[in-house]
Amino acid sequence: MVAGGKRDRLGPGELGPEHRRTAWERLGKDRFDVLVIGGGVVGSGIALDAATRGLSVALVEARDLASGTSSRSSKMFHGGLRYLEQLEFGLVREALKERELALSTLAPHLVKPLRFLYPLTHRLWERPYVAAGLTLYDTMGGAKSVPGQHHLTRHGALRLAPGLRRDALIGGVTYYDTVVDDARHTMTVARTAAHYGAVIRTSTQVVGLLREADRVVGAKLRDTEDGRTAEVRASVVINATGVWTDEVQGLSHQRGRFHVRASKGVHIVVPRDRIVSDAAIILRTATSVLFVIPWGAHWIVGTTDTDWNLDLAHPAATKADIDYLLDRVNEVLVTPLTHADIDGVYAGLRPLLAGESDETSKLSREHAVARVAPGLVSIAGGKYTTYRVMAADAMDEAAQDIPARVSPSITEKVALLGADGYFALVNQTVQLAEHYGVHPYRMTHLLDRYGSVVDEVLAMAEGKPELLQPITDAPAYLQVEAVYAVAAEGALHLDDILARRTRISIEYPDRGANCAEQVAHLVAPILGWDDDDIEREVSTYQARVRAEIDSQTQPDDKSADALRVAAPEPRPQLLEPVPQDR
Repeated sequence: MVAGGKRDRLGPGELGPEHRRTAWERLGKDRFDVLVIGGGVVGSGIALDAATRGLSVALVEARDLASGTSSRSSKMFHGGLRYLEQLEFGLVREALKERELALSTLAPHLVKPLRFLYPLTHRLWERPYVAAGLTLYDTMGGAKSVPGQHHLTRHGALRLAPGLRRDALIGGVTYYDTVVDDARHTMTVARTAAHYGAVIRTSTQVVGLLREADRVVGAKLRDTEDGRTAEVRASVVINATGVWTDEVQGLSHQRGRFHVRASKGVHIVVPRDRIVSDAAIILRTATSVLFVIPWGAHWIVGTTDTDWNLDLAHPAATKADIDYLLDRVNEVLVTPLTHADIDGVYAGLRPLLAGESDETSKLSREHAVARVAPGLVSIAGGKYTTYRVMAADAMDEAAQDIPARVSPSITEKVALLGADGYFALVNQTVQLAEHYGVHPYRMTHLLDRYGSVVDEVLAMAEGKPELLQPITDAPAYLQVEAVYAVAAEGALHLDDILARRTRISIEYPDRGANCAEQVAHLVAPILGWDDDDIEREVSTYQARVRAEIDSQTQPDDKSADALRVAAPEPRPQLLEPVPQDR
């Protein structure tokens, strides 16, 4: 990529309105080798895996890319240190290999190294115990391109993290993992798949499966924007819908090989100055661990781990969830956090594998792949970091239903869009900033969001210098980023832009409500919105924000869920999935 280079048009990985129009036509007339249901990181990874094997592939998603679990994680591309205690050595080794690939080759613009402090609280036994675990972690690959563990006295640990109470630790150990913007990463995987020929279409819901005798041969689709229907045919259909696995499975009228249990994880987002530390912090709790992770000008504190049996699309955080996080983190902080310190809250659902009953099968972070019926493969479980391995496993299982010879997976060699040339551009940050007329710190921010396609983004401001100004009520982002989100990144609604293409909805106390109107006017020309559309989008988004904030004052899941699901849905033709016994 040439610094300051100019493109006359967006690249082949763009997911703008024109791609959306042609994608619908292709879904209705082409026959695909593979149809993927689900636009999370696993589904997007399968689309990329299939496309780079030379197969024709289509991916459909009822809502938005990463709109479920894949935008609501702990924002780490980590090796799973805590799984060592569960003796899941294979999972940790696999995750560390994937972390190294992402950090060095596949997505260095999106996945960044992150130093963690592990405060020690017990004398004699804890330091050698933790050292042994971290030595194993480092040996498995945890210290390949980042430093290994480093031991600190109490004084050294407090110098690194002055915000911790002196009586909360007796020493510390540092080690490295990574941080990632999960929603942007998932979207970039999908765009990379499109770059290699995949048809990617959001707001496209599977409402039925097509069958010939006992074989699944495609799916019935519904456009959740306008209600149009179509049928798409494929040699194999892959169900990669995460916590919706059982619902989609129900469309096949076949008994599933596994079930998925949804576990709710809640995170809070607080300003960076509320916790004084130069490292992320990992804390033990009675049942799991608590992460305190730097996130731009904020900290993310999480997570909880509770069963969720209500609305899968909009898991709601309760006051009890938030109080739990505050109570746990305040046990170690010099200056306690309060509800008033919280800028953002988000809740996500982990898709955990479950057997026919809790007695016969423990819930697991391992993934499973099953050929449910001829022409239908399901994949579920796993963790974000191992999405690429999950995708390859799903395609290997699906290969038996594809008439043509299927080549092996090569995605460990396929850099994501924006990775190629990224390191060179980092060395040209000052020159790039001068060329485009933005501050160098702003250019660093852009490079870490877009990588080497940053020129595509900034080229959209040519002749429109106002687009290089910050969004008024969300100044961490430029106006051109909202425009690019709909022109190239597949965003169709304000929620897509403010919650996933940017993270405004969790980074500002108003959750993006104050900038909704400005953003709507910025993107209206590209999406073809008139004044009524703008008003509806703004009111729908602001109602969603009010519902979420209100739900976070409720004492339990049921009352919080009732408030959240009452908010209007931006995709007006979205149908509720067929309910299944959970």
